[in-house]
Amino acid sequence: MKKRVIVGMSGGVDSSVAAWLLKEQGYEVIGVTMQIWQTMEQAVLEDEGGCCGLLAVEDARRVAAAIGIPYYVMNFKDVFCENVIEPFMESYKRGQTPNPCILCNRYVKWEALLRRGLELGADYIATGHYAKVCALENGRYAIEASADGAKDQTYALYSLTQEQLSHTLMPLGEYTKERVRKIAEEQGLPVAAKPDSQEICFVPDDDYAGYIEKNSDYCAEPGNFVDVNGSVLGRHKGIIHYTVGQRKGLGIAFGEPMYVVRVCPETNEVVLGKGDQVFSDTLYASNINYMAVDSFKEGECLLAKIRYSHRGDYCRVYEKDGVLKCVFDKPQRAITPGQAVVFYKDGVVYGGATIISDGRFVDAAGIGGANG
Repeated sequence: MKKRVIVGMSGGVDSSVAAWLLKEQGYEVIGVTMQIWQTMEQAVLEDEGGCCGLLAVEDARRVAAAIGIPYYVMNFKDVFCENVIEPFMESYKRGQTPNPCILCNRYVKWEALLRRGLELGADYIATGHYAKVCALENGRYAIEASADGAKDQTYALYSLTQEQLSHTLMPLGEYTKERVRKIAEEQGLPVAAKPDSQEICFVPDDDYAGYIEKNSDYCAEPGNFVDVNGSVLGRHKGIIHYTVGQRKGLGIAFGEPMYVVRVCPETNEVVLGKGDQVFSDTLYASNINYMAVDSFKEGECLLAKIRYSHRGDYCRVYEKDGVLKCVFDKPQRAITPGQAVVFYKDGVVYGGATIISDGRFVDAAGIGGANG
């Protein structure tokens, strides 16, 4: 009897080829697009290429017909709002810079879709992510780097649980993007030449601050730009407009380049500094998700990425009371609260956590201290 798999189809080339590959491998494939837009206005905005907009639905439907698989649109609007949009907005209000794709993967593309899939008798869910699922000798499941290093998406998948991974297929892990597009062309899939979507799907114009003010009762209050010693440098237009490492868009001119070093919601201040003041060799993180192991060894040396585009550097990790302290071999630029730190060893995701503080501001973050 064929194993049944639910494929999350975004209307893009990656998920489309993933569905085709799984059918070729002998699975009973069902295509699903997750409806997450909050209003018809937003759905229309996403018509130009958002991952779950109206155009995505039509493209996914055409692909499913071409492949010869059943296709459905499932409503996950409430789940998306509760687990992605609301935490996204609250994080910015706290002076953090969140990664909503990580929350979407954990709570929508996996938890909600997997639950729905299991109710429909599916054995697996699958996506078009560039990553591999591997079963380790210690009995745990983990995410492994894909064959295409330039497209590798393991960073955004670190928060998946063991239960989710045990029911997950990622057929694109062995392929390069170039090969995926070639397969789509060879099979005549109607999205073979469709460009990748780059923006956050629910903020298509990249105006995060405008989105927050439009979709909540929050109104950004102007405050002071200060230097690292607390001296006032000028006025800012509200903390949700700034992120650590930012140089452009400050709205104030200096005799030399200045960067956001820290965002302080408790005082409504944005701290600016010179280029070398954006670097630190230590970070603290919480909300740990262990993946390849059930805990890190004290002082273990692991490769760590502090943002999606980060190439990764080695650090030593220490854990105390649910807080990780990570000490890097060399200073890292723009350690940003709200982003994830993801740990690797031999190309396998060991786990990850949410950054809560640059090590220089540990007291202000209210951290009791971790070993090290």
